[in-house]
Amino acid sequence: MRTEKIATGVVHDVPEDLRKELATDPAALSTWNGLTPLARNEWICWVISVKKPETRKEHVRRTRTELKEGMRRPCCWIGCIHRQDKPISPSIRGILDKRHAASDKA
Repeated sequence: MRTEKIATGVVHDVPEDLRKELATDPAALSTWNGLTPLARNEWICWVISVKKPETRKEHVRRTRTELKEGMRRPCCWIGCIHRQDKPISPSIRGILDKRHAASDKA
């Protein structure tokens, strides 16, 4: 049985749970491998940046589904904040500052 390589992102490697999900679906895997490294990085970061295990499972499942629907990046995602090849944009910095302020109040 031939197994297709699963391409990775710019900053993040593909986590095992996402790797397994993609490997079960040739159409999703083909779309995944056709994305740019930056786009794959956004999906990976979207999956790994959640707090709850059940949310992560949902993001892994949605990644497969949404790739098959033609989505190239996760919807409504501010983008990977882990990249160090460019500064965080002022708009993203504002979002992160608001989140940080809200978590300080909690």
